[in-house]
Amino acid sequence: MCQEEDIEEKGDGRKRVEGTSPGVHFCARGLERYREALNDGTISGDVPECLIVYRLLRPIPGVAGLYVPIPPKVAEAELSRSVVREIEHHENTLASLRSSFLAAESLYHRAQHDTGVPIESLRGADVISQSLRLVVEACKEELLTAQPGGGRSPALLAEALPRDLAILRRGVAQRTLYQHSVRSHQPTLAYIERVTAEGAEVRTVDEVFERLIICDRAVAFIPGIPERKNAALAVRHPGAVAFLVKVFDHTWARARPVSIAPEQHRPDLVTDSVRAAVLRMVVTGHTDEAIAARLGMSSRTVSAHIKKVAEVLGSRSRAELGYLICQRRLLVLEEPVGTA
Repeated sequence: MCQEEDIEEKGDGRKRVEGTSPGVHFCARGLERYREALNDGTISGDVPECLIVYRLLRPIPGVAGLYVPIPPKVAEAELSRSVVREIEHHENTLASLRSSFLAAESLYHRAQHDTGVPIESLRGADVISQSLRLVVEACKEELLTAQPGGGRSPALLAEALPRDLAILRRGVAQRTLYQHSVRSHQPTLAYIERVTAEGAEVRTVDEVFERLIICDRAVAFIPGIPERKNAALAVRHPGAVAFLVKVFDHTWARARPVSIAPEQHRPDLVTDSVRAAVLRMVVTGHTDEAIAARLGMSSRTVSAHIKKVAEVLGSRSRAELGYLICQRRLLVLEEPVGTA
């Protein structure tokens, strides 16, 4: 007989062997007796329960205790009918659920469309430029801009200047973040002089985390991925735009104002801050090229800063320079500049 603990009573009075789902398990004694029944044509006497539960043996009507073997495929087909019916029931339930939610899904997407697309993907320099121009020209209250990469090309500055002067003269408040390296870039300084004369505020910081343009705190333009130069995202989701404004304000608070008097050819270079940023990256193992890319300056300028500090400290190697910078506690946190 099959062991008693291997069999449990089902709710409908039928029995099954425990542990048979998803597979079927027969006791060794059951398989032996089934082989005997196949050889002899019938079987009587001690019959393992598993053969009855799985219908491999069927009693002969009118003959007590005598069983005839049933082909496994026939027994399997009989037992699987209920499983197939249950599967079909669940499939029908799932189809009904999906059908029921279609109406709600349609309403949801219609509502999203009515409130505007929260994120729009822009591809191609012309598409990005045109989209940005339309939004900026419609700006009514505030324009926030973060421009990484150091000095901007004269062509871009020439294109941006008339547009920016026009919105400033309409009363739009404009705040722009650059990196410290623009303080030695004459074309960018000339642009800054023009826009600050019309009321714009410009500050510089060692690193600008990424290019960002925010109009009226309603739409933000950020780089797209993976083609950063030819892809951008126009973000209109209120929560996302509010987050980007906070990131901008946080960077703005620690940035240094740029103020150009008419008699000045260029402002101070904020050399200490730039050099401190270079040294921080030297300590953390960045190459000259990586430092230059992050701080918006040339590799030659980075090397000049490093060489100057190395001469002062008497360092003979890059590793020794990093050690001496830390040992002499040359890197200190700068006091953040409050917002104006």
